[in-house]
Amino acid sequence: MANPSSAAHTSALGRLIRYAKPHRTDVWMASFYSVTNKTFDLAPPVLIGAAVDVVVRKKDSLIADLGITDLHSQLIWLAAATVLVWGLESLFEYLFQRRWRELAQTLQHELRIDAFAHTTTLELAYFQGRDTGGLLSVLGDDVNQLERFLDGGANDLLQVGTTVVLISAAFFAIAPDIALATITPVPFVVVGSFYFQSRIAGRYEAVRARAADVNARLVTSLTGMGVIKAFTAEEREVERLRKTSNAYRAANSRAIALSSAFVPLIRMVIVVGFVATLIMGGDAVLRGDMAVGSYSVMVFMTQRLLWPLTRLGATFDLYQRAMASTRRVLDLLDTTSKVVDGAKTLHPVRGEIAWEDVRFAYPGRPALLQGMTLKVPAGGSLGVVGTTGAGKSTLVALLLRLFDVDTGRVTLDGEDVRELTLKSLRDAIGLVSQDVLLFSGTLRENLAYGRPDASDADIEAAAKAAEAHGFIAELPKGYDTLVGERGHRLSGGQRQRIAIARALLVDPPVLVLDEATSAVDNETEAAIQRSLARIIANRTTLIIAHRLSTVRQCDRVVVLEAGAVVESGSHDELVALGGRYARLWAVQTGEELGPQEQVA
Repeated sequence: MANPSSAAHTSALGRLIRYAKPHRTDVWMASFYSVTNKTFDLAPPVLIGAAVDVVVRKKDSLIADLGITDLHSQLIWLAAATVLVWGLESLFEYLFQRRWRELAQTLQHELRIDAFAHTTTLELAYFQGRDTGGLLSVLGDDVNQLERFLDGGANDLLQVGTTVVLISAAFFAIAPDIALATITPVPFVVVGSFYFQSRIAGRYEAVRARAADVNARLVTSLTGMGVIKAFTAEEREVERLRKTSNAYRAANSRAIALSSAFVPLIRMVIVVGFVATLIMGGDAVLRGDMAVGSYSVMVFMTQRLLWPLTRLGATFDLYQRAMASTRRVLDLLDTTSKVVDGAKTLHPVRGEIAWEDVRFAYPGRPALLQGMTLKVPAGGSLGVVGTTGAGKSTLVALLLRLFDVDTGRVTLDGEDVRELTLKSLRDAIGLVSQDVLLFSGTLRENLAYGRPDASDADIEAAAKAAEAHGFIAELPKGYDTLVGERGHRLSGGQRQRIAIARALLVDPPVLVLDEATSAVDNETEAAIQRSLARIIANRTTLIIAHRLSTVRQCDRVVVLEAGAVVESGSHDELVALGGRYARLWAVQTGEELGPQEQVA
């Protein structure tokens, strides 16, 4: 997969053509329909010229030269040809519109799905450095910009090109000297269009960037509405959105100022060609060097040749918007994940996990773990406690390969996790984190998220183990209750219990509880504590907690400070030690330390 920096040297159109290669047959067919439609669309002026020729020259007309000498028959022939031409033009218009629109919808769908699927493969650090709104802008509005261009712009470019080629050829066949004067403006229009395109490309890049800023601001404000209201910051947020939206409007204004000047300037260039045809062709007819019918065809065709060129401004405008958006989407697709999938699969998984001399620092921050070594035997349990920022959750992130270690290694059953497939690694680990995310849907769907084929009995068993069945049974629709977006219809404690049940339903060999009881009340925590022995039985368990009561049943507890283990032992051993753990236990339980413990 290419890197965005190298991809920047390749045009967005070229990259899009390569991406759409599986649909090249559809592209060729749509292009054929567009060209054929325009060919028949240019036929009526020729028929009008032929009709004028019949009326003026009568039996000496061009149609008479084909063997149709009767004047009425000539008109009937022209009428039949007109019906045929209009019918074919209409048929191919239907065909090109349908084919281009279906292609636009298909590419839009595939590009959005591919971009989102690729996004799910990127490491966590990628998302931490970006606004969610910016990514939504790429996956949403940027993909839609491409659809809008394919829906009409591609056809417009093809039909303008067809018009120039066919009419120029016809003019040179009728009167080469007049044709040369008539098409003189065309090169100026084309060169001017490319100059316009190069000037406006950067402006539309800025427009897309500012659009992403607006999206990011809206996402942040809408998801944080509770905080906004709590601090009565509604007016402040409106003002922040106003500033961001004004920047978007200003970027659009700079693009509009340039694009609006294109058509008036091109129109004045085009009128030169029309006047040349009018005067030079008229003089040729008066001298008898050109038939009236031919002159009529050239006058009509000149307008058909030159006038569509004024639409190039709008078409190039649409094209540049689409290419700016396409570049952003393809840059996302070309972004390489720093977490590379391994090749090995563990089966079965015993559950022995270890951090061996691990050193790690988050991007742009000082080293957090400096030679961390820990081991949890298969089927054992380890409790990890410590102050905020001590590195507790980082252990989990490295185990799950949300990040990779700088040096050292993390192992599962003795295998470096970097050598395992991400699917097999993460399938072996059930995670319950402090920040619980429930998806919009029913409780049953959320509980079975990691195991969609679970039976109702298994779902209820997992809910009971997590002390969630009681409150679920009291809801009007029970397990079929809708939880709302992000589970906002449930309390924090209820969401936490659902998350625990969701992890238990998968029945993973390794269970990680990262502050899993932080949002539950004391009564619920006590209930979970009663079932904790059952939850951690026959599986390796890593419990990270601020509440020491949560880790009390662990085989071993370690205390972290500044990324290093400062105490290690069982709960009873650490309390007897009278160190940091003992002091934390005394604070949380209200117990007083003895004289020796206080000295320690």
